[in-house]
Amino acid sequence: MKFTLQAKDPLSKARAGTVTTAHGEIQTPIFMPVGTAGTVKAVHQRELEQDINAQIILGNTYHLYLRPGLDTLEKAGGLHKFIGWDRPILTDSGGYQVYSLSKVRKIKEEGVTFNSHIDGSKHLFTPEYAMDIQRTIGADIIMAFDECTPYPCDYKYAAESIKMTHRWLKRCCTRFDTTQPKYGFDQTLFPIVQGSVYKDLRVKSAEFIASMDREGNAIGGLSVGEPAEEMYAMTEVVCDILPYEKPRYLMGVGTPINILENIALGIDMFDCVMPTRNARNGMLFTKNGIINIRNKKWENDFSPIEPDSDLHVDLVTSKAYLRHLVHSKEMLGAQIATLHNLHFYLWLVKQAREKIISGEFYEWKNQMVKVLGNKL
Repeated sequence: MKFTLQAKDPLSKARAGTVTTAHGEIQTPIFMPVGTAGTVKAVHQRELEQDINAQIILGNTYHLYLRPGLDTLEKAGGLHKFIGWDRPILTDSGGYQVYSLSKVRKIKEEGVTFNSHIDGSKHLFTPEYAMDIQRTIGADIIMAFDECTPYPCDYKYAAESIKMTHRWLKRCCTRFDTTQPKYGFDQTLFPIVQGSVYKDLRVKSAEFIASMDREGNAIGGLSVGEPAEEMYAMTEVVCDILPYEKPRYLMGVGTPINILENIALGIDMFDCVMPTRNARNGMLFTKNGIINIRNKKWENDFSPIEPDSDLHVDLVTSKAYLRHLVHSKEMLGAQIATLHNLHFYLWLVKQAREKIISGEFYEWKNQMVKVLGNKL
């Protein structure tokens, strides 16, 4: 993997760059749609490529390990071939899902024992096994196995947790560096900065992660319920420590406003289920603010979803029709709303990139954040 910086905004820490992987280039800043179980919910791969122009998507190690399972993925030749996607893929390590989905889990130095949320079966994820699983899945960028602390989290627990996350990282690196990719192309390992909302712990973790000298770095454990201002404060502290010349990935973030503010702090890569999950519940993100399409006010609004969009469904679908589909629980409603939201998120980061390159990002960002949160 290679990262090339092309431009920096003069009034903020925003940057524009290019990540080059075995499956193509990623223009940063970038948003990565979440394809948890080998699918970005309600969207065809063709639409992801041609309508949304997703340059990279996410797969989830925990879910793919349970279903369809490693045997099927290996026989298919890896996740790219299994799902018919030839652009880059990133997989998370499964650590967050073990934390959020498993009612019964036990964290020890060896790793995490958990019960499957599907059938209750017992499994053990160690840092080494998380690397092996992600070798079999075959994503271009894979994540270290870490513990994602909850919010709120007391200081003592967070302090012990980062020590273990750092010990686990060493084990991840050793396993990754002593194994080979399975499908004839290189993979890249990103470590993850933790430390909850405690500045000294974030500093300690960022310094350790930077010292590991991997090709890119991630920030985890944010956007788990803490106020936005705390998220921004922690991001700023960490970005000032992580190497300037390597991509920075903020995991699980966020709203359109969160994304723009974090780009201004020096983040290059984002992922979040928000545009897809909220779409299925009738929430649309637009250039002028947020539409809850379920509201009665859209019942007889026959104007297009977003009249100045270049997405086909935005131009040919009226708000009234989409409201009807969502109210009727028609699958097409979820499909159209998801297409719209993902297209908007990718449009937003593309605009941000163009504004960084032209030197106008900071002023544009300040204007955009005033309107993106408006309830329409």
